[in-house]
Amino acid sequence: MSDRKRIYLDHAATSWPKADEVLAAMDDFARTCGAAAGRGAYQSAIDAGSVVAQTRRLIAKIIGAESDDCVSFHGSGTAALNAAIHGILRSGDHVVTTAAEHNSVLRPLYDWQSRGQITITVVPTDRGGQVDTQRVLDEVTDQTRLVAVTSASNVTGAVQPIREIGQSIADHPARFLCDAAQTFGTLPIDVADAHIDLLAAPGHKSSGGPLGTAFLYASKRVHGELRATIQGGTGSHSESLNMPTTMPDMMEAGNLNVPAIAGWLAALTPLSPAELDRRATRATEIARRLHDHLRSVPSVTLHASEARLPIASITSTAYAVSDLAAILDSEFGIETRSGLHCAALIHDCIESGPAGTLRFSGSPFTSDDEIETVAQSLEHIFRDL
Repeated sequence: MSDRKRIYLDHAATSWPKADEVLAAMDDFARTCGAAAGRGAYQSAIDAGSVVAQTRRLIAKIIGAESDDCVSFHGSGTAALNAAIHGILRSGDHVVTTAAEHNSVLRPLYDWQSRGQITITVVPTDRGGQVDTQRVLDEVTDQTRLVAVTSASNVTGAVQPIREIGQSIADHPARFLCDAAQTFGTLPIDVADAHIDLLAAPGHKSSGGPLGTAFLYASKRVHGELRATIQGGTGSHSESLNMPTTMPDMMEAGNLNVPAIAGWLAALTPLSPAELDRRATRATEIARRLHDHLRSVPSVTLHASEARLPIASITSTAYAVSDLAAILDSEFGIETRSGLHCAALIHDCIESGPAGTLRFSGSPFTSDDEIETVAQSLEHIFRDL
């Protein structure tokens, strides 16, 4: 691996660097335990199960879940969202979603639609990637089974009105799904207060855990409605040739990635309400600095909403976004991402064009100096235009 100086601004894809405590916890588990959780009664297997149970309990506490068994583990945010979508939908359903969604929501939904099994209504965003609550509510009908809204755009950083939408449809038969990939670990979320039925998030993004970790929260009211989407061994009810029908076992076929979950537990342990508030405040500070600098660059359009998350996209009349990303990387060591960012529909709404955007995505741990270096680098690149 290169030892060059890096300014890493692709946290919307995955967080880096991981905290020393995260790496140490993974290494310690792999070296000193290494057993599979729920697959034996010997001490190491019990210890592995304890790591899983502690992490499950902590996630439930952070999001305000009714109980620990509302939380199941998955190998990625995409896998968790697929489990939710394929588990809750039935033929004939109607789904309301938004143009801000990631392909991990859109592709499963469009797969159902391509087979003629559901209909989908997509609510557009404004030019900053923001979803309007009333426009979502206007599309909910008596046939609507699922309302799926991301907590924040991974392209513009727009934080969506999840609480308002959830509370507004609380008495409707539709179930509410939220993709919290960009906010879990940075912004507080209370699933009960927001009336969220299904919440999915990976561990490797805002919460600072390793790749290969994710959770799905399922409220008690949907436990009897969900179907298992993967069948296999769970370490429980092994006498039955059918999957367990209770959470979380019904969603956890196959061995869990306990070394990674151990690392995630270390990342989650500091996340007290006070720490979440501190991170949210710092994220807003970084976002404002980033937006202010990007707005001042000539020949650049900023595609962003209210500065709450340090995610912002730009396009330029002077450079293709892929070329600009390459220059920032090769000449300044600034690592960003160009393209559509696996969010297929939002680019028409924000008018970024078919090539997408150049995205800068920081974290609450991004320094002021790093943002200043970005500003100076862009000033240098665009100086002679």
